[in-house]
Amino acid sequence: MASLECGTPQPPRYLFRTQEDLLDTLNSHRFAILKALAGAGPIGVQELARQVGRDLSEVHEDARQLSAIGLIDKTDGGKLQFPYDAIDIHLGWQAAA
Repeated sequence: MASLECGTPQPPRYLFRTQEDLLDTLNSHRFAILKALAGAGPIGVQELARQVGRDLSEVHEDARQLSAIGLIDKTDGGKLQFPYDAIDIHLGWQAAA
């Protein structure tokens, strides 16, 4: 809370209402895309598809979805990039009352 009061920038947060929402959004194919982009700098979608070993149209659609929620960026030249240093995932469940 102190960082909010001091005006320190906070990392982006993504919240998913259900486990299904999380797994639909961040499925294994999309995780592979994020891993391929992490630390690599801007990559064209064709090169990305080659790196993850998937069909170009499927990678293009997954990249569009990841871009729509802000997990990857598209450069002015149309290349894709991962704009963060890391992804931290925290999961929590509460016991039923």
